[in-house]
Amino acid sequence: MYKCSEERMKDKIETFSKFGDAGHGGITRYSLSDAAIKARNEFVKRMTAIGAAIETDDVANVYATIPGSDRDAKRIVMASHVDSVKNGGNYDGILGVMSAMEVLETVVEHNIPHRHPLTAMIWTNEEGSLYPPAMMCSGIVCYDYLPEDIRQKFKYEDMLATKSMLDPTKTFGEALDKSGFKGDKSNRISPEKYQYMFETHIEQGPILEDNRKDIGVVDCVLGMFNYRVKFYGQTVHAGTFPMPKRRDALYAASKALCYLHEEIDKLAIPELVYTTGEIVCHPCVHTCVPDYVDFSIDVRHQDPEALAKVLSVVKSCGEMEWAGCKCEVVKAWNRDTVYWDKRLVGYVEESATENGIPHMSIHSGAGHDAQFASYMLPTTMIFVQSKDGLSHCEPEFSSVKYCTEGATVMLGAVLKADKD
Repeated sequence: MYKCSEERMKDKIETFSKFGDAGHGGITRYSLSDAAIKARNEFVKRMTAIGAAIETDDVANVYATIPGSDRDAKRIVMASHVDSVKNGGNYDGILGVMSAMEVLETVVEHNIPHRHPLTAMIWTNEEGSLYPPAMMCSGIVCYDYLPEDIRQKFKYEDMLATKSMLDPTKTFGEALDKSGFKGDKSNRISPEKYQYMFETHIEQGPILEDNRKDIGVVDCVLGMFNYRVKFYGQTVHAGTFPMPKRRDALYAASKALCYLHEEIDKLAIPELVYTTGEIVCHPCVHTCVPDYVDFSIDVRHQDPEALAKVLSVVKSCGEMEWAGCKCEVVKAWNRDTVYWDKRLVGYVEESATENGIPHMSIHSGAGHDAQFASYMLPTTMIFVQSKDGLSHCEPEFSSVKYCTEGATVMLGAVLKADKD
């Protein structure tokens, strides 16, 4: 039974946390920024040191490959991302890259026999924090395999023209050209060259910790929908217009939001999660009664019938008047539940069991590059326990022990897949 090295994992965590250090225990490492380039260079340096061959494709995805005994066998890839959100943590995304590196390092260190070439990969621009949308380059690479309603958002030319959120005079295409990592389209991951994909990731939630499990055997990415609930009132002076005559759009929105929580909770759907994370208010001046407000409603669950029940509640808001204001409910986007390959999920389960690592089956509520890759080739994920369930923030933390266990589980699963 082969196990990955806690000492090496600790060193990688400490090293990569310096690239984009925000000064408060976390990082800001936007895709293709100077900090992200440093992280990529460190990846290349370490992978070159173990004899891996380095390739890049036309959207700067990076591939480090060690050969297998069968030159004709397809590659098995382990992939994630190095970019972060603003003031994010030291584990989201990068743990998957470090775990892939650790698997290759362990294979080389112990001269573990394997038939397939094994590849550690960096996806470009998963977060979309500087150049939206999220999962941009997996969307580009997997474009031909994605459902039409998803892929229309990832047209290559449109993505290259995406403007920086910090400087609208700069585009993703320009950053790509300047990165030093733009390679050839022929190097892209594809079903012709790759057989399986694995991604290790922090859980980003409290389920594993609450159940005293180190590792999550992920079976799917939850289906979801996102709608905008809009309210139209009338702006008047805050000091001169009587309360009974007002059509306050913010007050209307607050009443509707409370209604949504009450009615959705009455459905009592286990494991359902829903969130209002964005709100727009106009004119957003303290002396003016708001005439327009809209908020997002993000709903996630595995079962499409459960989502349909919640959507019926959300749409009912548009059939009512709220504090004298008209309400409109508008679809932003949705996605179906994406199930991981059952054979690969089984390999992860077997590996965790054989290594004696406490684990459980779990869903992913968040989206990942693996989600798009799964339309192209068999894919699965492994989750590592997150302390207090925190992620996308600087206190994000997973112990070296759990991180190394995640890599060990992936190593075992990859070696099982290598026999296919």
